[in-house]
Amino acid sequence: MSMVVGDLVKWNDKTGVIIRIFEQKVWRTKELGKGVDFTKINPEPFAEIMVSGSAFKVPQVDLQLVAG
Repeated sequence: MSMVVGDLVKWNDKTGVIIRIFEQKVWRTKELGKGVDFTKINPEPFAEIMVSGSAFKVPQVDLQLVAG
């Protein structure tokens, strides 16, 4: 699922629009534990989305594409 700037997405039961695509590392404590070590993980695709006038940086895996 390839997302691009301008796509409409769903996140936390809200609809937003993608304003920027980038990569960022995120430490998932449920899977990796409490001991953070960013050298052990790779960046993953993120999107900055605009929802009701506020911007949020969200892993793309947490977004649902509505329309492109």
